[in-house]
Amino acid sequence: MTAPRGAEEVYGVTTLELFFDLVFVFAITQLTAVLVHDLGPRSLLQVVLMFGVLWWMYGGYAWLTNTLAPTTTARRLIILTGMAGFFLVALATPTAFSGGGVLWGLGYLLLVLAHAALYVRSNPQILRVLPGNLLAAVLIIAAGVLDHGTPVYVLWALALVVPIAQPYLVPAGGRFRIQAAHIVERHGLLVMITLGESIIAVGAGAGGADLDAGLVAAVLLGLALAAGVWWTYFTGDDERAEEALTGADETARTQMTMFGYFYAHIPLLVGIIVLAAGLKKAVGHAWGHLTAAQALALGGGLALYLLGDALFRRTVRIGPSRIRIAAAAAALAAVPAGLWLAAAELALLLAVIVAALVAEHGRRPGRIEA
Repeated sequence: MTAPRGAEEVYGVTTLELFFDLVFVFAITQLTAVLVHDLGPRSLLQVVLMFGVLWWMYGGYAWLTNTLAPTTTARRLIILTGMAGFFLVALATPTAFSGGGVLWGLGYLLLVLAHAALYVRSNPQILRVLPGNLLAAVLIIAAGVLDHGTPVYVLWALALVVPIAQPYLVPAGGRFRIQAAHIVERHGLLVMITLGESIIAVGAGAGGADLDAGLVAAVLLGLALAAGVWWTYFTGDDERAEEALTGADETARTQMTMFGYFYAHIPLLVGIIVLAAGLKKAVGHAWGHLTAAQALALGGGLALYLLGDALFRRTVRIGPSRIRIAAAAAALAAVPAGLWLAAAELALLLAVIVAALVAEHGRRPGRIEA
C-alpha cells in the first residue's frame, strides 16, 4: 500500500514472506528437536550458536523485504532461492555438529548470496557488509570439515560474531528507511509461528499416551501456558511498538529496530524454543517428576522469554519492564517443583504469567482486554 505524496509509504507483509517464514520455522522445529533429544549444556550451546547465525540472516531478509517488497517475478525467484538455502540449513540442523556441517554451511552460503543479489538493487552499500556474511558461511563449512572437537565450536562462534561485528567496524554507509508497520507485523507473525512450536510440543508430548483425565489436564495446562506467553506479546505491546517506531525519527527508528527486533528477540525466541522442549517432556510425564535439565528447560525457557520481552519493551519504549523481570525470577523459582511433579511446575508457571498480566493491568487500566 502506498501513502499519499508527502506521507510515509507503508508495506504490508506479503504471502511470499509468510511462505519464507514457514521454512524458517521448520528450522526452529529442528532446533527444538536437538534440545528434546539431549537437554544438556552442549546441545543448548549448539542451539544458541545455530539460532544466532540463522537469526542474523533472517533479520537481513526482514530488512530486505522491508525496503524492497517481493512484488516482481525476479524478486520472488531470488527470495525463493534464499528459501531453498534456508531449507538445506534446516535439514542439516540435527547433524550440524556431527557430519552435517558442510551442508549447513553450503545452505547458508546460498542464503547469503540470494540476500545480497536482491538487496544490492535497493542499496549497493550492502556490499560493504557482504564479506562478513560470506566469511560466516566459510567458517561453518570449515567447521563441518573438521566435524568434531573444540575448534568446531570456535569456528561457529566466529561465524556468529563476525557478521554482527562487521557493520560496527566497517559501517555500511547510506540510510536504512524502516517501515514501522511492516517490521512490527513481520516479527509479530514470526513470534506467532514460533509459538506454534509450543502447541506442537504439547500435542507431541501427549502422543501415544492414554487419553485420560490426567493427560487432558496436563494438555490444558500446557496450552494455557502457551496462551499466556501469547497474551504477553500480542495484547497491546505490538500496537504500541508500532506507534513508538512510527513516532521516532529515522535514526532512532533504525536503532530501535536493530536493538528491539534483532538483539532483544534473540532471548525472546530462544526462550520459546527451550520452553517448547520443556513442554514436550512435561506434558508427556505430567504426573511424574522431571529431570533437572527438563525442569530447567521448562522454567528457564519461560524466564528467558520474559527477560527478552522485558528488554524489547524497554528498547522500543513501550512501558515498564520490572513486572516481567520479576516474573522471570519467579519462573526460575518454580523449577524445583518439576523435580517433584511436572504438572506442579506447569501450574506454577501458569500462575506466574497470570499474576504478571494482572499486575500490569492494575498499573495501566485497559492494558488487558476482557
